[in-house]
Amino acid sequence: METTWAFGDRPFLLIGERSFSYGEFFAASSALAVRLVGGEFGLRPGDRVCIAMSDRIEWQVAFWGVQLAGLVAVPVDPSWGEEAVASVLDDCTPRLLFVDRARLSRVEGWAHAAAAPVVLLEGEPEGADPALAPPGLDVRPEDCSTIFYMGGGSSGRRPLGAVATHLAQAGAVMNARFFAAVSDLGRGGRGPGRGPIPGFGAVPVTNLTYPFFHPASFADVYRAMALGGSLRVGEGERGAGRGGSTVAETSGAVLFDGLPTPVTEVRVTGPRGEALPDGEVGELWLRGQSLARGYWGDPEAGRAAFPERGGGWFLTGVRATVRDGCVSRYEGGGGGEGGGGDGGA
Repeated sequence: METTWAFGDRPFLLIGERSFSYGEFFAASSALAVRLVGGEFGLRPGDRVCIAMSDRIEWQVAFWGVQLAGLVAVPVDPSWGEEAVASVLDDCTPRLLFVDRARLSRVEGWAHAAAAPVVLLEGEPEGADPALAPPGLDVRPEDCSTIFYMGGGSSGRRPLGAVATHLAQAGAVMNARFFAAVSDLGRGGRGPGRGPIPGFGAVPVTNLTYPFFHPASFADVYRAMALGGSLRVGEGERGAGRGGSTVAETSGAVLFDGLPTPVTEVRVTGPRGEALPDGEVGELWLRGQSLARGYWGDPEAGRAAFPERGGGWFLTGVRATVRDGCVSRYEGGGGGEGGGGDGGA
């Protein structure tokens, strides 16, 4: 994040008629971070901050302001109704909520009962001092960075909040770089905007693939931020419901057409946790830097999915096969072709 200031006037976000440069983005995020830990809000490391907004410039400013302040960002699906949102808020008990006007009525009751401030972020962020630095905090790799809730809304299931550390988010950055490199190689690795190293060439404009609240969106965000590219929001179809069933636990996609990223290990296991030979169907286990460390407020579910003596493996509950290192989701009956390419499990 802190390297993005060097991109200065390059456009970062393109949303409708609005354009927001990297310089404006970094200044606004830094200014917000200072407010969060200063006298205005007085938040402390580990405090949760909920973000319930549609895809807008202010969403990214809020998220990265929270990160720079050493706090925990809790994005919420903006399509969820009041009951689903309240279940998330009851679970993570945020100290502060950022919302847009359309989401305000869905959080007001909870926020009033919990005496949690609600900040309406809507409209162009006020010009911030470009020389303002973020707070000088000692954020450790093992500190909690995000809590992503998936499976609420119309699914009828109680959403579980997957807790990711700053170390996990750093792993997600490496995953995004891997996807960019593979995409470049798939196009021949040559041509306008491609550098000598696949995945490290210029990225003029990328259409955002997933909504901001979705963990899979960070593959696009991280790649743009690493290379000074622009993200165009709101054009073309986006997969709010795609991306695999475990993207919250893996901080985004970890498979590309079934192949794991270099910082991800895969294993298909039998009923006793034994590794199965290629081609046999079993439960898919994942291990790697980008994985969550458990579920917020639900240690029992956390121990089931991330067993303490499990060697760091995440037990996905997904039926799959592995052939020559390539994962295929098993749909039953016909052999297991065609899964895993959506990036989750």
